[in-house]
Order: sequence, then C-alpha cells, then structure tokens
Amino acid sequence: MKDKTIPFNWPHMTGKELYYIAKAHFNGCLAGDGPFTKRCHGWLEARTGCGKALLTHSCTAALEMSALLLDIQPGDEIIMPSYTFVSTANAFVLRGGVPVFVDIREDTLNVDEQLIEAAITPRTKAIVPVHYAGVACEMDAIIEIARRHNLKLIEDAAQGVLASYKGRPLGTIGDLGAYSFHETKNVVSGEGGALLVNDPELVLRAEIIREKGTDRGRFFRDEVDKYTWQEVGSSFLPGEIIAAFLWAQLEEADRITKKRLVSWKRYHDLLQPLEAKALLRRQIVPEECQHNAHMYYVLLAPEINRQALLEKFKRNEIFPVFHYVPLHSSPAGRKYGRAFGELELTDRLSERIVRLPMWVGLSNEQQDKVVQVLSDSLV
Repeated sequence: MKDKTIPFNWPHMTGKELYYIAKAHFNGCLAGDGPFTKRCHGWLEARTGCGKALLTHSCTAALEMSALLLDIQPGDEIIMPSYTFVSTANAFVLRGGVPVFVDIREDTLNVDEQLIEAAITPRTKAIVPVHYAGVACEMDAIIEIARRHNLKLIEDAAQGVLASYKGRPLGTIGDLGAYSFHETKNVVSGEGGALLVNDPELVLRAEIIREKGTDRGRFFRDEVDKYTWQEVGSSFLPGEIIAAFLWAQLEEADRITKKRLVSWKRYHDLLQPLEAKALLRRQIVPEECQHNAHMYYVLLAPEINRQALLEKFKRNEIFPVFHYVPLHSSPAGRKYGRAFGELELTDRLSERIVRLPMWVGLSNEQQDKVVQVLSDSLV
C-alpha cells in the first residue's frame, strides 16, 4: 500500500496467521473440520451462545444452507430488504424461492419492520432481516411477526460479528444466523463464513447438509458404524488453512473491534460540523444496538453530486465506495423477485450513501485527510 493512498479497506493481520497455517500443515490436516475448525466452532458457540456453529467457505454458503434447511420449494416467498448484497436473495432463488423486497428504515437502512406483516402471503416461508453495518434490525417486532405467522427467521448477520441487540449477539436471535469472514469484514479469513444454528431441531440436518448430504460427522463421533448419503447437500465447509487463519483473528476479535470503534467514533466527531450544516447525515445507531464499527457511512444531502465527490476523492488517492444497487431494480431482482410497495427510501437513500475508508490501522492523519477532502467538496 502506497503511503499516500487511502484504500477503502486493508485486511488486518494479527501476526499469528501464517504460524497457524504452518501448524495446520504440521498437524497433517489441511481438509475441513480439523483442529483449527473445532477451535473456531468452540469460540463462536461460547461467545454467541448459539446452539451450534458451523464454519462455511462463505456467508453465501451459510445462507444457501439455510435455504436447504428450510426446504425452500419453488414459489415459496422469502421477505427481505432490497438494500442488501445479492447473496441474501440468491441463496433462496437457487431453490426456486421468490424474494419479496420490502423498503428500509431511514435511520438505520435496515428493513422496515412495520412493513413486513403486510407483505406476508400464504406462500411466505421465512423472513430474512439484514443487520446493515453491524447495526441490529428491530428484532423484537420481527420475532413477534414471525411467531404470529409461523414463519422461520434467518438473520443475515454478515456484517454483525460481535455486535448485539439488547445484549443478544446478532445471528443468535432467529432460527438461523449467517456470518461473513470476507476480507472486507472485521474478522477475516479471506473468504469464509459461519452458520449459527439456534433451533435445536435443525442441528443434525445442518451437519448433514454441510458435509455433502452425508452423516459423516456422526460417523466420526462413533454414533453410526458407517456414513452414507442422507439428503441433498454440498461441500460447504472450508479447508483447515482458512480455519487456521480465522483462528488467529478470533483470538484478537475483541481488540480488533475496540480499535475499529475508536476510528468510528473519531469519524463521527469529525463529521459533526458537516451534519450541522445539513451537508450530510451521519450514521445513526439506536440505543438498544451495540454495533461493531463494521463501517462508517454518510448520507449526502440530496443536492450533492455523489459521482463528482467520488471522482474528487480518487484524484486525491482516496477510495471510498457506495454500496448496493437495490436488488428490486436489478435485472435478476426483477426476474426472480418482486417488490412490495414503492421502496421509495431504498431507491433514494442508496443514491446518497458513501462508505468511508475503514480498517484496523487507519491513522488519524488518514482520517483527517478523508474528512478534509469530503469537507472541501461539500462546503
């Protein structure tokens, strides 16, 4: 990384990753579910209190496992926000499911819980709240809706490791939860994810689906004398090299989160004068949500030309990004899903968001430069 360049993201290493990878090789285990995978499972289960944690090769894989676990059939509807990554919808479309896109809240950019119930039809099978920026959705209301209509609840907590809602870790509130350890996340393994299984009745099937549809896990626990093909599944587990890298990150997850929170708070303080001038809106975190500083974003005032701003950043070798093109307006979203209502806020806010550079090791000087260029562009 050039000293004067400020990228959007720079993957953090704790210092033990390569040592643990070498140790995995020394142990003679590079395939999945080795000693480092078991350590990661134990950490996730201890820190979140979930019933069972299963590493996957991506958060996408964890979501695809969720669709298999819920036995999504062609025509089944799954309620979710349009403002999310494509994997949230793709996982269910692969099984023939129909994403039903609901508008978002203006404060957190999370799904508007007040719109969910009206979007439910006799074909609805599940609700998938997405905890954007590691800030929790209004889960009490969503849980009540799911219970009232006998719907399954899958949390897309890709950005939510070590974040919580009213003291409950994200990913553990619904029947299933999905984490990401992609290089852009707080705790990383390059690619990687985890499925948190909170419904005890789904644990055994989750193990089977993850292991190519076989009961191989039970065989290694001496619960059966051979393992065989039990149901539809795939190879969702990561190799031990990925798990070894991840273990080095999980050991330092609290320290990583604390450092990110310091940078987040500093951005928040530096940007207050621009918000006071109504040039942008800073990120909002409701009182009941403990976020993890996954990102810092701003919403530009409607009259600001975002593309011109991004080009000025680029000329100064700073590389912030905007985020999702709403799924309901994408070619695949129109083909495979449907929008509930106008989704006015989703369309409007997605055109105003800018995500600022954020990673462990981002210096005060770099943050000052980001804010200065932003200020010069707006004032």
